[in-house]
Amino acid sequence: MSSEISTNRKARRDYHIGDTYECGIELKGTEVKSIRAGKVNIADSFVRIERGQAFLYGCHIQPWETAGEWFQHAVTRPRRLLLHKKEILKLDQEQAQKGCTLPCLQMYWSGRHVKVKVGVGKGKTHSDQRHDLKARTELREAQREMSRFNQR
Repeated sequence: MSSEISTNRKARRDYHIGDTYECGIELKGTEVKSIRAGKVNIADSFVRIERGQAFLYGCHIQPWETAGEWFQHAVTRPRRLLLHKKEILKLDQEQAQKGCTLPCLQMYWSGRHVKVKVGVGKGKTHSDQRHDLKARTELREAQREMSRFNQR
């Protein structure tokens, strides 16, 4: 089984990511089974600090098909993240700054536990996105030229 469950590619495109934090996540049993089956989407997920605790919003985990009606979980419920108190206070300060957000970058297995990587993101402008795309294109073209030169 691969250690990576899901990656949020939109976060790196839309934000300048500064610090990253590894968090545990509080899940129900049917959620873990759905995650093992790969039925999770973190494309629009973000973290919000409320009442001294960190919560993950927008994480879409599909219901487990064979679970009964009583044991089923809500698809997009807020899930509590497990962090140290100092890390929560630091993330709260970062979130309070203008233009900063806390996008979920990655969800992965660490042993038998599910972990979430959260980054401190500052929004990119449209020109920043174009600049990044141009730099990637130039790097790709340079690598192609180097490979052509080395083949001769």
